[in-house]
Amino acid sequence: MRLDPAGSQKLDGRLTLPESYELCRQAQRTHSRTYYFSTQLFPPEVRPHVHALYAFMRYADEIVDNPHGTSQEEQLIGLELFERETVAAVGGEEVPNPVLRAFANTVRARGIGPESITAFMQSMKMDTRVSRYRTYADLEIYTHGSAAVVGLMMSRVMGVTDERAVPHAEALGVAMQLSNFLRDIREDWERGRIYVPLEDLERFGYSEENISAGVVDKRFAGLMEFQIQRTRGLYDFAAHGMGYIPRGRRFPVLVAGELYEDILDRIEAQGFDVYTRRAETSQARKLAVMARVAAREPGEILARGRDRRPAEIAMHSGS
Repeated sequence: MRLDPAGSQKLDGRLTLPESYELCRQAQRTHSRTYYFSTQLFPPEVRPHVHALYAFMRYADEIVDNPHGTSQEEQLIGLELFERETVAAVGGEEVPNPVLRAFANTVRARGIGPESITAFMQSMKMDTRVSRYRTYADLEIYTHGSAAVVGLMMSRVMGVTDERAVPHAEALGVAMQLSNFLRDIREDWERGRIYVPLEDLERFGYSEENISAGVVDKRFAGLMEFQIQRTRGLYDFAAHGMGYIPRGRRFPVLVAGELYEDILDRIEAQGFDVYTRRAETSQARKLAVMARVAAREPGEILARGRDRRPAEIAMHSGS
């Protein structure tokens, strides 16, 4: 089940709310195997909301990442229409998009603030007009909406109430996105984008022409080591906030964090060559990480087993 808003695929507007959540689950399973693997470790009460949050973000992302020849102006119009429909759905209006019906239910059920949705959409719109970031501070403007607020929304989905968790949740979201940026340098270049700050390219004497040619040398190794060190610093900071997540719901986040950080290990293991080899995590590696985290956090497994409340879908189905 691939979300393809710019293509010929049309989502069934007649789906019930539970069916809409199921569509979101199928979309996450198709688009992100690692994230889906981690999501399945959440207790049943949380899982559908994570599916809905992911599908919402993916739908917007596909408008600009899989445009089917649409112009940047047309992509911006598509995002603006999607944002208006999102606002309507969250406000209680009936909308035809089943992804938004599930997401709106999750927003109301889990207390996600409208400012997070606005910030996310602002970053998606940036992809229609910004393709380079001069400094890391410039990139942070983008990652605030595309990743940091996603970490915040996830904390709401998990039932985190302590506001001291916010910076740690945001850091984890950004670290996971930066890991993807480093893995996907080739793919982003082919879309006309570079998410590595230009000041860092210059610092290591590496050029856009080198990216185009897929050059892997000492300059590129130094550049990647610098990016990886920065990203690992964010993972380390995020780890200090795990205690704010309710017991029984930390385990999937710990697993997801380690799996995404493992992307950095894979990049290093293949000599920083992200051009000819994709830094992927095998199923065996995922299971090994899950087992290691379970052994380190046995209390999490026990608490998770006790958290078996049904998902809050029917309760809000009339909204």
